[in-house]
Amino acid sequence: MTEPEIVVFTDGSSKGNPGPGGWGAVIVTADGRVVERGGGAPLTTNNKMELTGAIEALAFVASIAGRVTVYTDSTYVLKGIQDWLPNWRRRGWKTAAGGEVMNRDLWEQLSAVATARGPRAIEWRYVRGHVGTPGNERCDEIADAFATGRPVTLYDGPLAAYSIPIHDLPSVTQALPRSKTSSTGSKASGPAYSYLSVVDGKPMRHDTWAECERRVKGRSGARFKKAMSAADQAEILRSWQFKPEDV
Repeated sequence: MTEPEIVVFTDGSSKGNPGPGGWGAVIVTADGRVVERGGGAPLTTNNKMELTGAIEALAFVASIAGRVTVYTDSTYVLKGIQDWLPNWRRRGWKTAAGGEVMNRDLWEQLSAVATARGPRAIEWRYVRGHVGTPGNERCDEIADAFATGRPVTLYDGPLAAYSIPIHDLPSVTQALPRSKTSSTGSKASGPAYSYLSVVDGKPMRHDTWAECERRVKGRSGARFKKAMSAADQAEILRSWQFKPEDV
């Protein structure tokens, strides 16, 4: 017998990094109820809000039976929950470069709510942001409203009366591909581990090219580069005369 499915969309945003931020989630239960949730913080980061959105959504459905499919455009959340967490724990919550794991408290909360649901009870799916996917766009709208202090009405009611076609998905949604190493030991092509930028002498790590591009576009003397692994990230920073822990 097929287990009922709970569909979750989640997103986060910050106006400045750090700056005021917000998170949004849309939850569709198997019995046809839609619940929108959101919140914000006066001084936060985009990554914190992305994590908070996922935590709050999973906490909300903790007592509701069924398998859960989470759609997010955050490669940070997806890579962390799929790949990074076991390594962080094994290293005592240290990064591959030896630094402290950023947002450890939130990662531990996300791990707890995900683990409590049981093995293979949650399917994490990547959906590109800002391409018109209704659930993703609505989450972004909620997150942005909380980040900017604009009023927003959160829906809680039957799916039949919900004005957003929440089950309209792009033709391709996928679990974020994991990096693979070839038999020769070189990194195979795949998604970036991070994007790095330097503006006005200050380095910064970004989870998406769009985020990196926004920072460097039009800035004289800006530098940027894609890193394919933690080791690659550390090497790029060293070549720019920075330490891995500087980002």
